[in-house]
Amino acid sequence: MTFQPESDAEPEEISARVEETLAENDVVLFMKGNRLMPQCGYSQRAVELIGQHVEEFETVDVLPALPHYREALEAESGWETIPQTFVDGEFIGGSDVLAELDERGELAAELGAE
Repeated sequence: MTFQPESDAEPEEISARVEETLAENDVVLFMKGNRLMPQCGYSQRAVELIGQHVEEFETVDVLPALPHYREALEAESGWETIPQTFVDGEFIGGSDVLAELDERGELAAELGAE
């Protein structure tokens, strides 16, 4: 269920999409671009790290409505930066946190792969 939000989406619409996406998916990565074409190095790194441990995960391209996604995600996670990873609706972190978890051998468990 990958969707491309319209650029004229209202902030309330984006907030609802974020909540719906978190509720419907085990692992979600809000990123710049998509899994096949990440639009920043941090998003690409996050896709690579998650993909090492789980095949099925949702990605959401925040670029079409970046300011609204930043606001909605900050309300969920307390973080403003993109990318953001959520597992079972809980915020895990960005690519730096994923990399730290991977280095410690904890990422697979955090993603629910073990």
